Amino acid sequence: MKSLSKIVMVIVVLLSSVNSFAQIKNAKTETVKVYGNCGMCKATIEKAGNVNKVASVEWNKDTKMATLTYDSDKTNQDEILKRIALAGYDSEKFLAPDDVYAKLPGCCQYSRELKPAAKSNDAGMDMKNEHANHNHNEMAATNTADAQNAPQLKAVFDNYFSVKDALVKTDAGTSSAKAAELVKAIKAVEMAKLSTEEHTAWMKVMKDLTANAEQIAASKDVAKQRETFALLSKNMYELAKVSKQETPVYYQHCPMYNNGKGANWLSKEEAVKNPYYGSQMLTCGSVQETINNK
Repeated sequence: MKSLSKIVMVIVVLLSSVNSFAQIKNAKTETVKVYGNCGMCKATIEKAGNVNKVASVEWNKDTKMATLTYDSDKTNQDEILKRIALAGYDSEKFLAPDDVYAKLPGCCQYSRELKPAAKSNDAGMDMKNEHANHNHNEMAATNTADAQNAPQLKAVFDNYFSVKDALVKTDAGTSSAKAAELVKAIKAVEMAKLSTEEHTAWMKVMKDLTANAEQIAASKDVAKQRETFALLSKNMYELAKVSKQETPVYYQHCPMYNNGKGANWLSKEEAVKNPYYGSQMLTCGSVQETINNK
């Protein structure tokens, strides 16, 4: 009887799985390694990855392989693996935030074999000493390598500052356009090239950053853009605290905005130029913190 019961359970699970896949249109199936230990891990990984009629995940605790089946018109492998990482489980593409991993039950704390790729600050050569020994082609190759090794979050910060500058000028059109560029910069970040601290912060704020930037890009109402910019700035601050910057970044505060509740923003200039009021109260505010991570 026990054997019969087990067989029935297996059949039910298989039928349920087949039915789930059948509901997914434009189905694409891929296999990816996701780290974990036990049955609890399996339940958490699959719950994090599954989206009704959009994505289904089956994880094998023995092989550590996850089979992803998803609607390729609505999602992709990266989006599924990001959700799994935010639940505490590393894959070869995305690592779980350290604090989320630390909160996993003891039996679920797998051996973390993967680490973000470390940046080398010594990879570049001494150009003064080596210049005479290199031709123009070699110089071009060096410049290309330097561009590839540029901080991954630089474009994100540059576009954020452009949005801020547009709001200082109360220019809703430019703010919208620059926010659209910010969305592109966010999506272009290669997480594997982030430092451990950047990676952890990025995993926490990436979803909200994207949503905030998309909302500003879609709006032509400067008042609504400013409301969303306050949320965007809060998340950018989390990144700024752990990211290397070429120059100091100033965390500034306006006490008047939002009916006296106040709001913050980041600036490359120490002099206050208020993005929440523009010319109405251009210098209202103060520097709360100077972030100088070189």
